[in-house]
Amino acid sequence: MRHCIVFFLTLFLYNVSIAQKVVVTPKSFTLEAAIAFALENNYSAINADRDVLDAQKQKWETIASGLPQISGAVSYQNQLKQPITLIPGIIAGGAVDTFIPVIFSQPHTASATATLTQQIFDGSYIVGVQATKAFLSYSANTKEKTQQEVRKAVVEAYGNVLLAEESTAILERNKATLEKNLFETTAIFENGLGDEESVEQLQITLSSIENQLKNAIRLKGITLSMLNLVLGIPLDTPTQLAESLDDLAVAQIDTSILENKLILENNVDYKLVTNVNEQRYFEWKLARSRALPTLNAFINYGTTAFSEEFNFLDNDQQWFDSSILGFDLSIPIFSSLKRSASTQRAKIALEKAKTQLQEAEEKIRLELQNAQSNYVFSIEQYETFKSNLNLAARIENKNQIKYAEGLASSFELRQAQTQLYTAQQEYLQSMVEIINRKTALEIILNE
Repeated sequence: MRHCIVFFLTLFLYNVSIAQKVVVTPKSFTLEAAIAFALENNYSAINADRDVLDAQKQKWETIASGLPQISGAVSYQNQLKQPITLIPGIIAGGAVDTFIPVIFSQPHTASATATLTQQIFDGSYIVGVQATKAFLSYSANTKEKTQQEVRKAVVEAYGNVLLAEESTAILERNKATLEKNLFETTAIFENGLGDEESVEQLQITLSSIENQLKNAIRLKGITLSMLNLVLGIPLDTPTQLAESLDDLAVAQIDTSILENKLILENNVDYKLVTNVNEQRYFEWKLARSRALPTLNAFINYGTTAFSEEFNFLDNDQQWFDSSILGFDLSIPIFSSLKRSASTQRAKIALEKAKTQLQEAEEKIRLELQNAQSNYVFSIEQYETFKSNLNLAARIENKNQIKYAEGLASSFELRQAQTQLYTAQQEYLQSMVEIINRKTALEIILNE
């Protein structure tokens, strides 16, 4: 028994040590790799694929409704109290005004039937089959729209992570510089060669930077979780980004895209509005088809058995066969103008859809102009903020030298530092704007 305990304890400790050695391999993504991964694993993208598959199944469901249908039925009845019928007594030799109670059937009845039905003509079925193609097109365009939204979400999340990382790195450098300034200024003040205000000014600036750094570190974790969510992986996955914000922003500067012509038929939003028009058109045809007759055929075969007790499984039980062939013709004659009103409403809905299509064309053209303007502005802002950052860095450096030589006050140094910190954040944000606005323009052009 003691040996068994030692064995199991050793096995347990071994498994624990193996589990502790399991390390989750970080996932590293470029932006394009992240987009490709998300299109396969994002939750919305997965459901979009399922919607397309569902549309295909719905198409066959519509087609199959007009193909031969076979149904079967099995029935058993036990008449606990059999119905009694009164027949004139004169039939059995009785008086004229008398009646004799008679039971015509046996208490146990079993039957089995099979029916084949075939639709021969139904206007609504024809319209439904025609509409399936439009429905499949709508599902495919909806999937494409979802993919665009996923792509946009990945780009934004990827840029936010890079922004948080760059902000954290810059704030750490700023903090280190401020700590050095504060240390030197404090030493000068303690030696009686400086004033207390200089120390306090630096303490204020350092306190602000420390808070910003803490917030940037928290945002870095949140943005990574948001990126993982968009990618469709667990939030705690140690995801790594293979590109820097500066390289990615420079790669997105391509003014040649401004010369690309808008092809409305390629725009996903335009496709979806066109699908709505097709849907309204088929709804109008469906309303009109309700005035047409419908014709169906059926053939039935059945067998029935009767007995005084339940012995229908016996070989000598007698069964009686029956079969029917028939046609059902339904002709709409008069509906008090209900069908006419329904058709008119469908026609109005179709006309509204056509107007919405015209409006969508103008909106898309306006969105393109706005996206082009925003993209150009983001590039201009990037160049401006990049220049401003260089100037702010030079000004701050000069003030550092002047302050060290006693030619500038702590207030002037703090102003230069604050100006530098603002320029740093504006420069980082301008790079993110280039990436996001280039993506928005590509989505409108569907490139």
